[in-house]
Amino acid sequence: MIKKESLQRHLLQLDNRGYKAYKDIQGNYDFSEFTLIIDYVQGDPFASPSKFRVIVPPNIAQIPRELFNSRSREIALRDYLTRQFDRAAHSISSKRGTGKSGMIAVTRFGQEVLERTSAFIISSNTSDMADLGGVELRFAVGLPAGGRSILGRQAAEMLCEDIPQIVSNSLKYSHLNAAECRRHVETVEDADWLREQLAEKGLVAFVADGSILPRRTGVDERPLLNNAVAFQSPPSLKVEFNCPNRGLISGMGIPAGITLVVGGGYHGKSTLLRAIELGVYNRIPGDGREFVVTNPAAVKIRAEDGRSVAGVDISPFINHLPQGRDTAQFYTENASGSTSQAANIIEALEVGRMPILLVDEDTAATNFMIRDRRMQELIAKDKEPITPFIDKVRELYADYGVSTILIMGGSGDYFDVADTVISMDNFHAYNVTEKAKEIAKKYSTSRAAEGGENFGEITQRVPIPASLDPSRGRRDVRVKVRDVDKLAFGTEDIDLGAVEQIVDSGQLRAIAAAMVYAKQQYMDGKRTLSEIIDLVMADIDAEGMDILSPFPEGDFAMFRRFELAAAINRLRSLSVVAK
Repeated sequence: MIKKESLQRHLLQLDNRGYKAYKDIQGNYDFSEFTLIIDYVQGDPFASPSKFRVIVPPNIAQIPRELFNSRSREIALRDYLTRQFDRAAHSISSKRGTGKSGMIAVTRFGQEVLERTSAFIISSNTSDMADLGGVELRFAVGLPAGGRSILGRQAAEMLCEDIPQIVSNSLKYSHLNAAECRRHVETVEDADWLREQLAEKGLVAFVADGSILPRRTGVDERPLLNNAVAFQSPPSLKVEFNCPNRGLISGMGIPAGITLVVGGGYHGKSTLLRAIELGVYNRIPGDGREFVVTNPAAVKIRAEDGRSVAGVDISPFINHLPQGRDTAQFYTENASGSTSQAANIIEALEVGRMPILLVDEDTAATNFMIRDRRMQELIAKDKEPITPFIDKVRELYADYGVSTILIMGGSGDYFDVADTVISMDNFHAYNVTEKAKEIAKKYSTSRAAEGGENFGEITQRVPIPASLDPSRGRRDVRVKVRDVDKLAFGTEDIDLGAVEQIVDSGQLRAIAAAMVYAKQQYMDGKRTLSEIIDLVMADIDAEGMDILSPFPEGDFAMFRRFELAAAINRLRSLSVVAK
């Protein structure tokens, strides 16, 4: 293997040469305490940065095995090391020239602890190091340039001085804050453990006492610092758990079934639901919602005017459209609020295993949610194609075991179908189920139920392989991610702005790669979308996310089956046949 000193001399010799000459440094280098691997070298200072890796062996990193002796702990540790590398890189690296010159950076991340391809733990092969682990860390480097000429001296400083310092500061256990690292790992392990207990307790979500749910702003997911009200469970909904690390913890358990969250405007209803919808993910210590955990199959449902819908059977909700339009295989390029919300529910049911639906009236279609007695009297049922959600929510639970958590401050009609009613008053939660039931008896709505005795069938769809085409021009695969809400797939742009549980751009990068992988490996015109997603997720579980890319990728973050399905379903070229 080439020594560090040879790389240093080579970089100095490249000084003032054309930028493409950097391609010569691709390869593996021995830095004594770690191996530096240059997988890809950018061809231009303004292009995507070069892809680097460092491999620090167990005898140098010396990470105690107890910090990665379970999958939960390993994912948490990998996240912690990624954050430490990022912190060290920011403190050491600096701008060196034009474009991205001087950049040393890992993947972007937020409050969530996700499985990422940025860091991996390496187990020792020798008995004397069996209790220690090493690290592989993937990162991006903007190789220095003046215009489009190589700045060789600056490059030698970056690669041969800065990177060793960053590695030493962030990937050697002796240089880390051991207590902070342990807290990070134990917090995630406790959250995973809590999530696993929900079903046994008959719960779909748990909100720990003392949680800080409000965020600083709508675009800043860090906890509100001033005047934040710590959450406290109503006594009648309080449950306790004995976590592996934290010990005894109490909080509000939301039971399976239909739960309403009511209250005045700005009193914390949507804040609670937002914490619950993101409770499918773990959070870093200090987030305030570390122990707000939700069933992993919880899916946020909303209206999504303008989205495309491809062959979805929305007939459980919508039938007898004007001009005889078919709703058993409903197609549209421009869905309305009600048809999009119906499609979103059916698509979740199609690929999920008893998903939990999360609905906020603020982002729902009014005519999809409720049709009151007066409107029923004015417009007869045979003139109204929409069967409102209120008349299907109980059938969903009875027929498919699908629970719903619903923010509803504008209609008491839902009192008749709710199992639990939680009132939010100035961010304090109260169990008002009995009072809501008393009101429902006292003030009967007299509305006629329109949902029938059963919810209806969930029709599986088979994607037509040719309708998913990632190519563009001469490129067989062209995908590009823009933040967390836009994905260019071939010649198509997919808008995922309404898919609120995508929280990281790395998730969207991995979803884009998984779409290509699904097309290449499993779409044969016979398998259903659900079967295809099963196979893709099984491959990732067995082989890791690296299976989605032909080269080591440091910018992938783990996603759920629901968000992969959401991206495919919003591809405007998608065509399907019913199974």
